[in-house]
Amino acid sequence: MRNKPFSIILSLPKHFALLGLLLVSFVASHAQIGNDMFGARSAAMGGYNVTLSDVWSANNNQAGLGFVEDLSGGIYYENRFLLSETSLKAGAFVLPVKSGALGVSISSFGYELYNETKAGLSYGQRFGSKFSMGVQLNYLNTQLSQDYGSKTSITGAIGAIAKLSDELSLGVHVYNPTRAKLAEYNNERIPTIMKLGLDYRFSEKVLFAVSTEKDVDFDARVNAGIEYHITEMFYLRGGISTNPTQYAFGVGMQLKDFKVDLSSSFHQTLGITPGISIIYSKRKSTKKVVSTPSE
Repeated sequence: MRNKPFSIILSLPKHFALLGLLLVSFVASHAQIGNDMFGARSAAMGGYNVTLSDVWSANNNQAGLGFVEDLSGGIYYENRFLLSETSLKAGAFVLPVKSGALGVSISSFGYELYNETKAGLSYGQRFGSKFSMGVQLNYLNTQLSQDYGSKTSITGAIGAIAKLSDELSLGVHVYNPTRAKLAEYNNERIPTIMKLGLDYRFSEKVLFAVSTEKDVDFDARVNAGIEYHITEMFYLRGGISTNPTQYAFGVGMQLKDFKVDLSSSFHQTLGITPGISIIYSKRKSTKKVVSTPSE
């Protein structure tokens, strides 16, 4: 299936062909149908997310749901390289239950000639205050113009988070461990992506995190980020990722039950990618019961 987009692109007018080639090359290198990260917080930290615990854990690492205690919902928009044709739109909802939480996530990437939609149902379970595991079931739909139709697939994900100490947390996540097929053509399979990450909290205000991410068909990449909690309301973030090299920064603002995060990453060839996410959390109480990796 990966060769089919090029036959469509070659039949398009020149300016559309250039856009199409850009889109296909970016999809191939970033494996959007694999498991793109959600949330401007992660985007501002160089794509790091494997130990973070918030509404976006419904997609990024379902083990993080085990530490979510508040009913939460969020929306995310990412305008890749300032092109509407390569934008990502996503949403998530988390419902806490006893010792864990249920999560629902949905995303859409692309435009009318190429579009990917993913919907997932997830659950994270906390075991005590130091360890959590999570699983997810995903429905994927890839549409490649009206001439070629669409393809649907089912896959899953599994993850775990362990708080090794008050300062250090470890996270692992595997997307598509069963190597589900995307298409019969050329035996193309949905990417299997493995992540391993650590975050270290130097103080209540400073968090540093680094992870490695490996698609079984591509070279590994590294994501690293730092978050500085300037005041009770404001956050400042920065990060870097490799293969390809991209730099990122962003800010966050907590407004009672709402949190707004802004991010921007820079690719030296393709340009700037801005993003924004808004989270609403209905807090049960002001008393903190469990200290989570994201707090």
